[in-house]
Amino acid sequence: MIYTAIDNFYLTDEQLDNSPSRKDGIDEATETSLRIYGCDLIQESGILLRLPQAVMATGQVLFHRFYCKKSFARFDAKIVAASCVWLASKLEESPRKARHVIIVFHRMECRREDLPIEHLDVFSKKFSDLKAELSRTERHILKEMGFVCHVEHPHKFISNYLATLETPPESRQEAWNLANDSLRTTLCVRFKSEVVACGVVYAAARRFQVSLPENPPWWKAFDADKSGIDEVCRVLAHLYSLPKARYIPVSKDGTLFSFSSKSVDSQPQSTPKELSQSSPSANNDASVPKAVSAPGNSDSGGSKGSMIKAAIDKVKDSKKSDDESKSMHTDGDTREEPSQKFKSEHRTEASGDRGKDRDRDRERERDRDRDRERDRDRTKSRDRDRGRDSDREREREDSERDRDKIKERSHRFKDRLKDPGHSEKSRHHSTRDRDYHSSSYSSREKDRHRHY
Repeated sequence: MIYTAIDNFYLTDEQLDNSPSRKDGIDEATETSLRIYGCDLIQESGILLRLPQAVMATGQVLFHRFYCKKSFARFDAKIVAASCVWLASKLEESPRKARHVIIVFHRMECRREDLPIEHLDVFSKKFSDLKAELSRTERHILKEMGFVCHVEHPHKFISNYLATLETPPESRQEAWNLANDSLRTTLCVRFKSEVVACGVVYAAARRFQVSLPENPPWWKAFDADKSGIDEVCRVLAHLYSLPKARYIPVSKDGTLFSFSSKSVDSQPQSTPKELSQSSPSANNDASVPKAVSAPGNSDSGGSKGSMIKAAIDKVKDSKKSDDESKSMHTDGDTREEPSQKFKSEHRTEASGDRGKDRDRDRERERDRDRDRERDRDRTKSRDRDRGRDSDREREREDSERDRDKIKERSHRFKDRLKDPGHSEKSRHHSTRDRDYHSSSYSSREKDRHRHY
């Protein structure tokens, strides 16, 4: 039967002593240092990513739970810490992109290793490898957790406990800081959140010399045990006595995982040079005692010819050793050259890809401008055609009007030709009118003469 309760991930001291890291030959001090180092990375990265404290606390608990089932020799602490931050941000509903997480861890490693801080190219092979490793490690974490990643932190109990015990406000901040520091230890996988909260409250009260009720004992009201409280205080005291944690490479495969490209590339390239530089001195040192021992043999009874032959043989051996050292130099250089060529080719390919993308974007913009111009020309041509059509219609109307007028005139003319009498009558009336006007004019002149 599979139990999927919320608080089912608690281990005993024997199980922690027989952890997978111990089985792979990693001692207790190294495992403790790596746990503290990973939790420091999670805390610092959460601050740089502007994540709430709940996300960082969840990431640290997931980090401890994962290494209770897997070894530090199998999974590197750096990439597991980054995956825990990425997964915890999604669990606590404050998601961050994988690109931001990788860039932040790259910057932190450059600071911790005293390397020059350089921008991590998002289009490089190093970034693609880191992203693939980040998602792969997240799947491993979910698989080991059985996809049950609920975490209950002691922080939510601290304020209630301190308010019930009526402690001063200074102890609240101290208890909160102790609860954050307790996440760097294995207390989260050994005790329940209530016990850790009671231990933190007890340590903060002892720090500010605040008396707590002991009759009846105050911890019994909060479902805690005195032995658990004492163990929490002891672990916190031991944590503050340790020096600053540093990264210790314990990988069995021999491949040192790193977020910075320089720290990875510098190690394999330096080994052939060191070997080539150390080989001539070793050969020379080995040849010196042989040359010194030759005269001793000759003095004891060897002839001069044997001495000369031995000297010639030794000179040949030294020449061979020099040639071998030179070949080692050339091999190292030839090994370095392909890696440099590969890097330069990769850079040129990346720059070429960027140039191609830019050219494609420019061509797309040009095509869009051309399409817009074509649309404008089409609209203009349509407007012109409409104007032409209106002009044509006007011309047609004018021509039709002219035709109608011509037809009317032709009809009138035909009517006149058909009725000649009507034309004569019209002429007769016109002559009569003329005579009348002329007679009236003559009578007016006569009246004038009479008046004068």
